[in-house]
Amino acid sequence: MEIGCVWMRRTGMNCLVVLKKNPIRPTPPNRFSLPLLNTNLYSISSLNFSPLGSASVPKWGSYCSSSAASLIPSDHSMDCSNAVGIGGGVSKVLVKGMRYDELEKWVQSHGYRPGQALMLWKRLYGDNIWAHCSDELEGLNKSFKKMLSKFAEFQALTLKDIRTASDGTRKILFTLDDELVIETVVIPCKRGRTTVCVSSQVGCAMNCQFCYTGRMGLRRNLTAAEIVEQVVFARRLVSSEVGSITNVVFMGMGEPLHNIDNVIKASEIMVDEQGLHFSPRKVTISTSGLVPQLKRFLHESTCALAVSLNATTDEVRNWIMPINRKYNLKLLLETLRDELQHKHNYKVLFEYVMLAGINDSFEDARRLIDIVQGIPCKINLISFNPHIGSPFKPTSDEKMIVFRNILAEAGCMVFLRLSRGDDQMAACGQLGNPGEIQAPRLRVPAQFQMAL
Repeated sequence: MEIGCVWMRRTGMNCLVVLKKNPIRPTPPNRFSLPLLNTNLYSISSLNFSPLGSASVPKWGSYCSSSAASLIPSDHSMDCSNAVGIGGGVSKVLVKGMRYDELEKWVQSHGYRPGQALMLWKRLYGDNIWAHCSDELEGLNKSFKKMLSKFAEFQALTLKDIRTASDGTRKILFTLDDELVIETVVIPCKRGRTTVCVSSQVGCAMNCQFCYTGRMGLRRNLTAAEIVEQVVFARRLVSSEVGSITNVVFMGMGEPLHNIDNVIKASEIMVDEQGLHFSPRKVTISTSGLVPQLKRFLHESTCALAVSLNATTDEVRNWIMPINRKYNLKLLLETLRDELQHKHNYKVLFEYVMLAGINDSFEDARRLIDIVQGIPCKINLISFNPHIGSPFKPTSDEKMIVFRNILAEAGCMVFLRLSRGDDQMAACGQLGNPGEIQAPRLRVPAQFQMAL
């Protein structure tokens, strides 16, 4: 029997709230359900609950849950994200969850040459095929295709719906094997650039107060296959209509660096020259500021980094972004300052969602200039996109322009980012479906109560 639960850590006490019974699919026990960060973060898990404190690692045969594995501390990590249990004791492997070197070894383990792995890889990601089943693997020999049909699974997602906004933005809803739903956004641009915004988690544990996804809490991490397939699916579905997808941003549902193993793996698959072949500078991973994971990312990945800043003081950021209580502005910015000294010609993108009366004063603009000094960066000013139940309001266009001009006159590289897809809840901060049980609102500081 599967249950959902909400873990809340507010007063040092752990509290379990049962959401619902779900007989759809039995899943392996998860003994590592607590949020990884000791701050006001909220995790909603769709996995079975087992008493905490057990020292043993769960065993569940051929079926492996990436969400359980991803919550195991790094010194107990295990790679089980690709196995899918089927009847008769045979395990199918999700091939889109493998890097090329892993795929090559897997193909060789079944008695086939490495060249066959390259041919398969190109049919998954290159040559405009983007295969979703063995029937689409033209050009492979019959024996190899027969082996793949028996032991390989090609599709990690099921298309649920596509919603098109008035500006041409498309929100794609996918159903996962456990019936959870994620959202991916394709954003066409008249200048020939088309961006796909991918999700890295179902929900999010960060509880940023202005973000609709944050209302969900964290349900589970996505596997590398589930992340990669969002891009593959997007290419299959919309390339003929909007042209080639040129950019990928990890700015959909979830905190990417909270799922860093699968995010780094997925991004490596995306930039592989024989496959999806995105430039590393065209694949951007966003974070709310998980400092240890941020340092690891900068050491291990060549992809671009975006940091959601959204405030110029700890007082405001502690409220609207609770992660700041764990890793404050000084630590975050000093880490970036130190780490970027060793990366040549690399700029971090600071994202700044403008909230009327909260973080949009001209004093904020001047503080922002000061706190980013010494950090090679670009700054995106983003209009807040309203959603149901949010107390925040967007800053006026006129004030955003003045705010931008203050930054530009001080020598900052700054851009205004227009809302896209907001009439279909596809804009920044609008993804997800919180449901009845939601992460709690945090207390509003007294000086901002009138602004709300």
